[in-house]
Amino acid sequence: MQYTNVLKAPIVTEKSSNAQTKSKYTFRVHSSATKVEIAKAVNKAYGVDVVAVNIIPVRKKERLVGRGKTITKRHASKKAIVTVKAKQSIDFNKVKTSSK
Repeated sequence: MQYTNVLKAPIVTEKSSNAQTKSKYTFRVHSSATKVEIAKAVNKAYGVDVVAVNIIPVRKKERLVGRGKTITKRHASKKAIVTVKAKQSIDFNKVKTSSK
């Protein structure tokens, strides 16, 4: 799997922003991605050394909308918390491009 398909989007919330001070970054990833693929994708995309990857499966959710007549669903997904080496950081606006 190519690294552009592994990483879907960074997750920027208050909790993940506080974790960035400890060199931990949160991403939404492909549902079949492994820890090794995620580490390689972050390394290629942002040029940082990955120390650890923790994966969190997110269950699908259903909720009632409009007086309980319609059911909407959120699909199941996967989050990854990536720890990089100390004194390295990721800038989500700058993705490394490969030149051929």
